[in-house]
Amino acid sequence: MNRLFGGRNTGPKPTLNDAIGNMQTRLDTIDVNIAKINGELTTYQQKLSRMRDGPGKNAIRQRAKACLERRRMYESQKDQLMSQQWNMEQATMMQDNLRNTMTTVDAMKTTTKELKKQYGKIDIDKIDKLQDEMADLMDIGNEIQESISRSYDVPEDVDEAELDAELEALGEEVDLGEASYEGADSMPAFMMDQNAPPQFIDEPPETNKVKEAAG
Repeated sequence: MNRLFGGRNTGPKPTLNDAIGNMQTRLDTIDVNIAKINGELTTYQQKLSRMRDGPGKNAIRQRAKACLERRRMYESQKDQLMSQQWNMEQATMMQDNLRNTMTTVDAMKTTTKELKKQYGKIDIDKIDKLQDEMADLMDIGNEIQESISRSYDVPEDVDEAELDAELEALGEEVDLGEASYEGADSMPAFMMDQNAPPQFIDEPPETNKVKEAAG
């Protein structure tokens, strides 16, 4: 039986990518054949344009028609192969999308399990208790800061009227101080020169004229 039908193929089965690659090779071969036929048709057209009507021209025309029939056959095969290739490429894209979806689902399952494990280790009551203790410590710290920064000599209640009166008195003291300073610069009367002219005279008297008047 194995001789008639062959043994079971134990090799790896072809994938869609393998099938697409093989089909692309066939399409490339068809394109080469079509290019050869186009070259033959160009040669036949050139000959037909220079020949006169007759048996020779008819024979070349028949060869050109045969080339056209072969080109149509190759073009039909090419269209079929391209359609099949497009269908397989779509199937490959669907397969890739499904594989990516499955990978995403597996990752989500793993992440969910890990999150459940991590959240299972957390006690919400303990967190609330820690928050309350932290708030109490913050209040204690604020009280300590207020106590340290408290002023001892400054009264808590300040009377604005008293401050205005004190400021006015301070201004009067400044005026008295300036007057005293100006008076200190002036010389007392007993220390002044008795022979000096009075201060209300603009110019001092001449010495010669005083002697003549006395004589």
